Amino acid sequence: MNEKIPPILQVGDVLISSDILTEKFCCNLDACHGACCIEGDAGAPVSIDEIAEIENVLDTVWDDLSATAQSVIDRQGVAYSDREGDMVTSIVAGKDCVFTCYEGGMCLCALEKAHRREQSRFVKPMSCALYPIREKTFSGGLVGLNYHRWAICKPAVKKGQELNLPVYRFLKAPLIKRFGEAWYEELCQVAKELVGE
Repeated sequence: MNEKIPPILQVGDVLISSDILTEKFCCNLDACHGACCIEGDAGAPVSIDEIAEIENVLDTVWDDLSATAQSVIDRQGVAYSDREGDMVTSIVAGKDCVFTCYEGGMCLCALEKAHRREQSRFVKPMSCALYPIREKTFSGGLVGLNYHRWAICKPAVKKGQELNLPVYRFLKAPLIKRFGEAWYEELCQVAKELVGE
C-alpha cells in the first residue's frame, strides 16, 4: 500500500480502513457458490429493525427454506444473540444461515430471491449487502468500516484485480443505501485525492 495513505480515514462520522479504497474485490459466485452464506460460526449481524422486516416477510420465503431451517426458526426465531451479545441471523448446524436456499449448486439468499421476485421490499441484512466490509458502531455516533479478508473470497479478490475494481466501488449501491449519496461522493473524492481512483 502507498505509504502516504493513512491507515484510517474519516468521511463524515465514519472511520474507514484505507484498504477499502485500495484493495480490489468483485464477488464471483461461479467460483465460490455463495459460501459466505454457509461458512462461519455465527449468522449475519442484524439490527432490531431488520429482524422486524425479516419477520414480516417470513411467510413469503418460508417455502424456500429447508425443513431444518424452518425447525430452527420455529424453535429460536429468525435471529439470536451471539457470543459477543450481537444479534445475528439464526443458523443451521452451527454454520448455514437459515435463509440459505440452493439453486443449481449455488447458495442463494431466500430474502433476496423474494425481493427479486418483487414479493418483498426488504432485500437482505445490511451486513450481507456490505460484505466484505464489516461495520462497527462506537460510542458518540462514530461508525467504523473495515475490510474483512476471508479465504473463501479469494476468487472475488482475483476477479476484482482483473476488473481493477476497488472494494468501495464494488459496494457503491449498499454504501449509498447505508450512508447516502452525498457521503459516497465525499468518499469517492477522498479516494481520488489519495489513490487516484
